[in-house]
Amino acid sequence: MGGGHIAEAIGFLISTLFGLYLVAVILRFLLQYVRADFYNPVSQFVVALTNPPLRPLRRLIPGYRGIDWPCLVLMLILKIIELSLLGLVYSGRLLAPAGLFVLSIAELLNLVVYIFIFAVLIQVVLSWVNPDAYNPVTVIVHRLTDPLLRPARRLVPPVGGLDFSPIVVLIALQLVVILIIRPLTDLGRALAH
Repeated sequence: MGGGHIAEAIGFLISTLFGLYLVAVILRFLLQYVRADFYNPVSQFVVALTNPPLRPLRRLIPGYRGIDWPCLVLMLILKIIELSLLGLVYSGRLLAPAGLFVLSIAELLNLVVYIFIFAVLIQVVLSWVNPDAYNPVTVIVHRLTDPLLRPARRLVPPVGGLDFSPIVVLIALQLVVILIIRPLTDLGRALAH
């Protein structure tokens, strides 16, 4: 077994563990932002999972204007740690601070966009199978996607009973990735070396 395989395995574990936890932290931020029901079992799970590192941060950083700044700071800290560890594993060195910061922002934005993409796709599938409207997951998915789908429905109203708003939202999210996140990622990579 070569050293490259070990580094790849370690990198995979780092990316997976940090990625899963970052999804939970981002979901907490988004669920607070869309004012999802705090007593929903999914919300409760996300809160229980993310509370340990957020408690000390809340003592240091207050929320401001309805934005959960401790949550945003935690996301950034976790992404910086993840990218630093990956840099050490793959190249044996740390990335330059400016590049590390820009790459962290770009990757967090990318993760947020893909959370919305998956939520919209789940929303589409749920509309086909028509599950119980009070299912905790269904309620959360509706709450997350509604701020994106509502304006798209005004732009493209349903035609013949078919709702094309998810397609509009998915196209818009992909354009965000192509036009904003990829150039930001390229800038971060250039600054990181």
